[in-house]
Amino acid sequence: QVQLVESGGGLVQAGGSLRLSCAASGRTISGNAMGWFRQAPGKEREFVAAISWSGGSTLYADSVKGRFTISRDNAKNTAYLQMNSLKPEDTAAYYCAAGRSSKYSLSIGGVDYWGEGTLVTVSS
Repeated sequence: QVQLVESGGGLVQAGGSLRLSCAASGRTISGNAMGWFRQAPGKEREFVAAISWSGGSTLYADSVKGRFTISRDNAKNTAYLQMNSLKPEDTAAYYCAAGRSSKYSLSIGGVDYWGEGTLVTVSS
């Protein structure tokens, strides 16, 4: 069993940056694809970014390409989401996810473990 705990959310002005972290415990996540999803009030949860188990390849939603960067440190059992040039429409609860298959599978909902979420609010 894997437990995922997100941190780093908060309130930021439009154009600002935040870095989210996802710390895993229970067992190593070095063999798992990792990703981030978000859910805005009144909307469905949507895919944001995913990274392969090795960290060698990534996948992004079109809405965040060029602004967000996903990374991981398997030695620390942690994944990250660097968010730059934030917009009010990025306001949402952000959830860390881990999957036993590929990053592509994770991006379409192939998630085995979810974190509890961390709130990001971007003011205009």
